Amino acid sequence: MKDAFGAPQSLLLLGGTSALGLATARRLIARRTRTVWLAGRPSPELAAAAGSLRALGAEVRVVPFDALDTDAHAERLGRVFAEGDVDLVLLAFGVLGDQARDESDPAAAVRVAQTNYTGAVSAALVCAGALQAQGHGSLVVLSSVAGERGRRSDFIYGSSKAGLDVFAQGLGDALHGTGVHVMVVRPGSVRGAGRPEAPLSTTPEAVASAIELGLRRRSETVWVPGPLRLVASALRHVPRPLHRRLPV
Repeated sequence: MKDAFGAPQSLLLLGGTSALGLATARRLIARRTRTVWLAGRPSPELAAAAGSLRALGAEVRVVPFDALDTDAHAERLGRVFAEGDVDLVLLAFGVLGDQARDESDPAAAVRVAQTNYTGAVSAALVCAGALQAQGHGSLVVLSSVAGERGRRSDFIYGSSKAGLDVFAQGLGDALHGTGVHVMVVRPGSVRGAGRPEAPLSTTPEAVASAIELGLRRRSETVWVPGPLRLVASALRHVPRPLHRRLPV
């Protein structure tokens, strides 16, 4: 259960090596989170992430998890909830892909879609059912501003995030009144994520701060940075011929 300060005492991070997820975990551990499950494919990076969080004072357990192995999600994630209540599930896994390559390689494009959408839908539904069964908890889904409107530069990745965003909104409505809170987070371009820095870029630490504030407020949608919401709203109404010419 959440403590008297409203901070989750336990966290399941889906995407155990995610920069945004780990920044959020560090921030929450500093506030009072004491138990963390890191779910991801076994690797030296996952082991290092677990060690870094243990050094902050958290009890950290590693859970083998592959977004593409949807047949194993119920069993693997079910083990976590069998050990006790989980206050917060943070769905932070995903791949950017390579737009230029993926356009000419359908199998690579499908892998992006399956990881970011199909895998996320499967994991989110498993966790949502477990949260509902325990009667409380939050599910935070990392979406992206890229899902707001199709762009020439990243429409494969963006389309997968658009699907995930709509799914998470509907899931939040489905769980309304059950004690389970669903929050969609839409960051802008994240510095150091493998892309050139864009206007209104953000950082993992800024996203972590926004997630913590959103949890306290029980927000349904969080934009990072905040002004990005107004920019996205304006771009949504730009005529398509003009939108093609914009450097977005």
